[in-house]
Amino acid sequence: MKRTLLAAIVAFAAAAASAQTILDMDTVRHKPQPVVINPKTKEKAPCATVELAEGKFGKAVKFSFIEGARGGFCTAWKRAGAEWDEADGISFWVKGDGSDSWGGIELIDHQDYALRYAYCFPIDSTEWKKITVPWHELIPEHPKAARIDPKTGYKPSGFANVWFGKWWYWRDYPAHSFTIDQIQLEKTIPMVELETGGIPGVSRFLAKLKARKPVTIVTMGDSLSDKRHWANRQTLWSEMLAKSLEQKYGSKVTLVNPAIGGTHLTANLVLMPRWLKHTPEPDLITVWFGYNDWSGGMRGDAFADRLRFAVEHIRTKTSAGSDVLLMTTCPAKDRWHTMDELADAVRTVAREKKTGLADVAAEFHKVQGDDADLALKLKYWAWDKTHLGPKGHQLTRDVVLKAIEAGK
Repeated sequence: MKRTLLAAIVAFAAAAASAQTILDMDTVRHKPQPVVINPKTKEKAPCATVELAEGKFGKAVKFSFIEGARGGFCTAWKRAGAEWDEADGISFWVKGDGSDSWGGIELIDHQDYALRYAYCFPIDSTEWKKITVPWHELIPEHPKAARIDPKTGYKPSGFANVWFGKWWYWRDYPAHSFTIDQIQLEKTIPMVELETGGIPGVSRFLAKLKARKPVTIVTMGDSLSDKRHWANRQTLWSEMLAKSLEQKYGSKVTLVNPAIGGTHLTANLVLMPRWLKHTPEPDLITVWFGYNDWSGGMRGDAFADRLRFAVEHIRTKTSAGSDVLLMTTCPAKDRWHTMDELADAVRTVAREKKTGLADVAAEFHKVQGDDADLALKLKYWAWDKTHLGPKGHQLTRDVVLKAIEAGK
């Protein structure tokens, strides 16, 4: 009994020594910001109520967001110190409302609000749960934001804002609530080393198809992949792909499509937990981005680094169990060669990280004479000259199918 008690005391002391409180949440420091609740009248209301509640340790702070709190945040200032750079990440305790909704936390630089990093956490438990977040799992949302690394990237000591809420790209804004307690620095977070560097293209996925086994495909992307977008409601390349695979191989193909129009690559990384909850280890994950990233200021070298980060993150979160297929940025009529450096970045990262590669850009440029006007006549694009037309969906399906059948 004495040894057991002593061991418990030692373990508690070790845990206490490895963590340092950032915000104890014993008082209300977060302020809800207003959001528009009536688009016609522009009427605004606070995005949430913030109040004290019973916590895991003394008091805690409960955040109750109103329905439709798009882009609504509860903000608080907390200036980081040098000790943040010595930690492996942060942790906090959360007590949810039992719903299938999700909470969002943002850590933001003390001067530049483009340097913001997001994390999506579950609120489906009404019991206290500890959430531990290594720095590398905080997702850089803006093209200007480098990945967090105290030695070579963004230093956590630059943070000064700890916010709770959701940006516009979440799309889902139901009324929901969660209670937060004890936000801490974690000096040491055990890391699980995965063999993520040598996965051979999409060979595992192809082997399952040939064995007529059921497979699941997740299509991460923007409006070129989003079923809800007007250009994709009748015809969508991923649905065409699933049908082709079923017809050729006899496998049952389940398609999970979390793509969101208007988004960058990193927004989709933030929201990965929403589909990972129900699809923790899909057989294949396709990654297709670039147009919106370019519009946001992303260029070749930076996009390559963001893609490296994305592949590493995807493989980590799926325990290296999913094959990854990168797709080159699709040209638009008015950006026929403008975004070539993004397509080159995709090719480079696919080679480095040994992912599959579907070179959509190269296929588009195979049109006779590399002629954008001819591509438009052939209906590579819809009327807006950006989103896919019937021929564009077909070409994309064919390129992805060819990449899968190559197995590399």
